[in-house]
Amino acid sequence: MKKAILTVVLCSVFGLLGLNVVALADSTRRFDCTIDGTDREPVGDRNGQHIIVSLQYTCRVADGPLKDAGITAISVSEWDGEKGTYLASLDVHRALEGFAVGQLLEGIGSSVMENNRTDGIAASGKTVFKFASGSLAALSGKTIRFTTKPAGARRFEIEFTDWPEAAQPK
Repeated sequence: MKKAILTVVLCSVFGLLGLNVVALADSTRRFDCTIDGTDREPVGDRNGQHIIVSLQYTCRVADGPLKDAGITAISVSEWDGEKGTYLASLDVHRALEGFAVGQLLEGIGSSVMENNRTDGIAASGKTVFKFASGSLAALSGKTIRFTTKPAGARRFEIEFTDWPEAAQPK
C-alpha cells in the first residue's frame, strides 16, 4: 500500500515537473547568433571609455520545431567602460510562412570577462513587434523580453521569453 501511494505521489510530481518544462520550452525561443560586422565610434570624451557601437548580426533558431528560422538585425549601443545602454535595434524575424519586425524598447549590457579579457557581452531588455504576419502573426504588437550571453568568438545566444503560444508551430 505504501509503495502504491509513493508511486502515485512520485508520478504526480514528475508529471507536474514535466508540464512546467513543456510550458517553459513553449514560451522561450533561443537563437544562435553570429556577429557579421561591428563599428565602434569614440564619442571623444572620457579617454576612449565612451563609445557608440553598431553591431550587425544574424541568428538561427538553436533547436525545436522552429529550427532554422532566422533573424537579421542591427543594434546600436552606447558604452561607458564596461556598461552599455542599447539605443536602437531593429530585427527582422523569418520563419516558415511567417515574417515579423521587432524594435528595441529598452536594453542594457555589460562586458563578460574571462581570464582578464573580454569574452563578450551579456545583455537584457525588451523588444516590441511592430509588424508580424503569417505563422508569426501572433507576435504583432507583443512585447517580449530578451537576454543574451557570449557563445564564443563573434558569437552569442539570444533568448526571447514570453513568446505567445499562438506563434508556436503546430
